[in-house]
Amino acid sequence: MAVLIDGKAISKQIKDELRDKVAELKAQGREVTLAVIQVGNDPASSVYVGNKKKACEYIGIRSLAYEMPEETSEEELLQLIDELNGRADVNGILVQLPLPGQIDEDKVIRRIDPAKDVDGFHPQSVGALCIGQPGFVSCTPAGVIQLLKRSGIEIAGKECVVIGRSNIVGKPMALLLLRENGTVTVAHSRTKDLKEVTKRADILIVAVGKPRMITAEYIKEGAVVIDVGIHRDENNKLCGDVDFETVMPRCSAITPVPGGVGPMTIAMLMNNCVESVL
Repeated sequence: MAVLIDGKAISKQIKDELRDKVAELKAQGREVTLAVIQVGNDPASSVYVGNKKKACEYIGIRSLAYEMPEETSEEELLQLIDELNGRADVNGILVQLPLPGQIDEDKVIRRIDPAKDVDGFHPQSVGALCIGQPGFVSCTPAGVIQLLKRSGIEIAGKECVVIGRSNIVGKPMALLLLRENGTVTVAHSRTKDLKEVTKRADILIVAVGKPRMITAEYIKEGAVVIDVGIHRDENNKLCGDVDFETVMPRCSAITPVPGGVGPMTIAMLMNNCVESVL
């Protein structure tokens, strides 16, 4: 029977460790401050921003909220980022994506000072990850590594397959697995014989963006399956990229949706905020 990897419990463990670190910093007269910018009121974004604020409160991180109207111009947003870049009392800056159509996301990401880029999206952060230099790591892939390590799952020497090649999950995920000495294959929508590729995986990480696409026939017996996807199905229930019911009997460990990778993303964002001060 597959072990259920509990992202809620592991993220709580990380947040408790961070809470102790933040208390120590406060005792030294140092405060951790995260500035969160949201443009417009996309419902999913509002939920994420709310969860980030709650996590800050729990850990003891001061959070500044900037809620800007949907019609905000690119210039206005960049001006706010410049102002926050220049503030000594702000350690981390996060711009909630997606942004309205009139704003170029790439330009916004590049404008954030890499020393305050707690999302790990700035080209400098990504480049540092590529060549093994210190820098902020994208929160979801960093969370997946913590899920594996804290569940006692060995990565070194294992055959790891990542389905998905996005800049936010797929590519940094592959680099982090390499850093942990995994043997890594990145598969995607153009991969031929995808099932043959995924069936080699001791650790399969799915970030494909299609509800329940990965079924039992993609899985090697005894594999570890990490599901990064999150969707609502036809009954409005949350589900992932993995067809959980059929896959679970084949694997040795699996993350549920919800309660798997999701809570880890916020825990690692909080970790990056604390790292920005240390």
